[in-house]
Amino acid sequence: MNRNQILITQYNPKYAEQTVKMWRDSKEQAICQKEIHSFDNHVYFLNNILPEEFQINLALIDNRVVGMVASNETEISQLYIHIDYQGMDIGQTLLDKAKAKSSGRLSLYTFEVNVNAQRFYEKNGFKIIGRGHENEENLPDIQYEWISK
Repeated sequence: MNRNQILITQYNPKYAEQTVKMWRDSKEQAICQKEIHSFDNHVYFLNNILPEEFQINLALIDNRVVGMVASNETEISQLYIHIDYQGMDIGQTLLDKAKAKSSGRLSLYTFEVNVNAQRFYEKNGFKIIGRGHENEENLPDIQYEWISK
């Protein structure tokens, strides 16, 4: 796939339903568990809660949401890629954008069952700094940190 086909843009609420559907499908595939929140609650979270602390960027192909990242200077809160578009460097593009806007240090959590995410983050210089299960899904998770060289 040609990277020029991917448009990285700031989140716009007109993409809310597409974004939430992509996010839920990707997460459910990654952790083999249904989303615990209703679709409407998820849209509310995306439009009203997440933007209070995080900048949200979308990856679009032909005006279709294929990925999203929510990050600030020190943390990545969410990074999801549409299940049909994984392995096409979209996650890399979004991660690189988050790194570029960071303070030089980023932390994030991923679920222990999501081995693809672990491989991706480790390949991109993230190191494990903690483990736990302090999440709504009550699944074991891994805390990662990246420090710019």
